[in-house]
Amino acid sequence: MTPEPTPGVPAGVPTGELVLHGRVLPASNATFVGEIDGVRVVYKPIAGERPLWDFPDGTLAHREVAAYAVSEVLGWDIVPPTVLGDGPHGPGMVQLWRDEVEDQDPVDIVGEGQVPHGFRHVFDGLDAHDQPVSLVHEDSPQLRRMALFDVVVNNADRKGGHVLPMADGHRHGVDHGLTFHVENKLRTVLWGFVGETVTDEEADGLRRLAAALDGDLGATLAGLLARDELAVTARRVTRLLDRGVFPAPASSAYPVIPWPPF
Repeated sequence: MTPEPTPGVPAGVPTGELVLHGRVLPASNATFVGEIDGVRVVYKPIAGERPLWDFPDGTLAHREVAAYAVSEVLGWDIVPPTVLGDGPHGPGMVQLWRDEVEDQDPVDIVGEGQVPHGFRHVFDGLDAHDQPVSLVHEDSPQLRRMALFDVVVNNADRKGGHVLPMADGHRHGVDHGLTFHVENKLRTVLWGFVGETVTDEEADGLRRLAAALDGDLGATLAGLLARDELAVTARRVTRLLDRGVFPAPASSAYPVIPWPPF
């Protein structure tokens, strides 16, 4: 396979033949692990995307690439390098693999009210054994930026398992197929910053994004998203800048936490 980088988006993914090593289970859509020239990658063929009632068929790979393009302009290195390519199961998304640190949990379930130092409380509930528990996540600049990114791309599936802790303290976000919907679909485990003021550094990233949406990034996303999806994305960025705070859930009429949360 030779992945073709999206115009205007640095690929960061090697070219060459994609050799598959296995399939990621369980996963809602077909997800494979392989390598290109000795570099490990994740491959999600469009043919393996499960039809959804609220997202157009065959568009999830394009949304993943669009999410990477937004991440790059923000300058926050949230999404690993992601391109569209043609693999053993047809066209799809190819993303550099990231080795996460297994003894770190940026998002966690703890005993009710037992919020660890350096963490934020999200909500209380019952576990599989009907024991009271709390969902918590790190109180860190990395997760603040990821939470803002999710607002911008309207991420409908930010599970705890989609936050990858790196050995150097960085956090990557993965699995961005359910993004950029024109309706408010934000479902995330990163609600711990609601109502907080956006910092100057965070606002700088959002301003870079707003400017880029009127230029090269807008042209790139136009080849990946529908016109109305792109227009609504720009409005979300403008609204974030105008209000200057982390938004609260917009409505109680829809789930605001993905299920399962991990």
